[in-house]
Amino acid sequence: MSDLHVIIAGGGLGGLALAQGLHQAGISVAVHEKDPTPDFRNQGYRIRINSDGITALKAVLTTQAYEVFAATAGTPGARMDAFDHQLNLLHAQELPPVPDLPGGGHLAVNRMTLRQVLLSGLDKSVHYGCPLTHYETNASGTVTAHFGDGTSTTGDVLIGADGVNSAVRKQYLPQAQVLDAGLRLLYGKVPLADDEARALIPPELLGLWTTVIGPERRFVGLAPVQYREPMHQVTARLTPHMTLSDDSDYLACVFGARREQFPCTDNELFAMNGAELRALTLFLVEGWHHRLVEIVSRQHPATIFPVSVRTSIPLAAWETTEAVTLLGDAIHVMSPAIGVGANTALRDARVLTARLVQAAAGQPLAEALRQYEDEMTGYGFDAVRESAHRGHHLVGQDPLPSSQ
Repeated sequence: MSDLHVIIAGGGLGGLALAQGLHQAGISVAVHEKDPTPDFRNQGYRIRINSDGITALKAVLTTQAYEVFAATAGTPGARMDAFDHQLNLLHAQELPPVPDLPGGGHLAVNRMTLRQVLLSGLDKSVHYGCPLTHYETNASGTVTAHFGDGTSTTGDVLIGADGVNSAVRKQYLPQAQVLDAGLRLLYGKVPLADDEARALIPPELLGLWTTVIGPERRFVGLAPVQYREPMHQVTARLTPHMTLSDDSDYLACVFGARREQFPCTDNELFAMNGAELRALTLFLVEGWHHRLVEIVSRQHPATIFPVSVRTSIPLAAWETTEAVTLLGDAIHVMSPAIGVGANTALRDARVLTARLVQAAAGQPLAEALRQYEDEMTGYGFDAVRESAHRGHHLVGQDPLPSSQ
């Protein structure tokens, strides 16, 4: 066990992946998560995991946990087609396969399942109900993190993995800006539990991701999660000590539009229940192809929730002066237009794990953090720019302001 102790603020996918990598490397780590339980709220459903995400998970997970991840992932192929609202093909795209990776490097993963895989083996390291409020650096070079439940803890380095509203970022990089991108999304699930539901959906809409563009740039995104084996069979075969929640096949169904397209205020939108959100979506897709309308109508009301799309503005390089850094949405939140937000956070976790392992072996911590930040801001802000560009041209996202 290394003498280095790492504090992670935030127990999302990126923070947990980092904790896994450090745990496997024998580095002491503690994760402090604001939610009272790991399944407290909806955080989305289907996630696309690309080659960056797969490679990161292989690096930070145990062999058995990685095998469970791969076995519970759907393999929908690599098509990412776009249609108009009458299901006329606008643009066909097939991503190239990545050799030697499951699904050719293109997987569809249920977020909760991946979260449970990432939590495995970390029972003593994850603490719930303790949002970070602020931190202070000490004369010894250590960092003390203070939490909303009145507790505090001291470590050698603090990682802000606390999401788009990151308290760590606000203190560490007060110049960093996160903006409303002008889009509102309504996430939902269409159960695929019977033949009737499956028969409703044309095969061309069951690719890795399908975008349907309607009038005034309203859009629907569709993506299946289809399991190859029941959860309990996967764990019994690979890791009997791991428990995964049962789940059944579904189609992720995301409606999106510019905020001014909604006939209500944001306050009213975010106060609606699932049935009201489904009715609103049906109103906004009126006149679309009957199969699309039927798909929307089959969303389970309890699964529907609204999201405001936000984006960071890429920052110029900053001086590493504290034993603090950032990961995932806390530094490079982006629109979901190219579907790489989670993958970028997982990549952060892999890169930062490697740098902290070097610090534990004797490299100066400030140098290790500087190297991580140089690499992370390069690919991370590139993804922010690409997401904003595609989102602007495809569905009317606000253009990204000039970098700071």
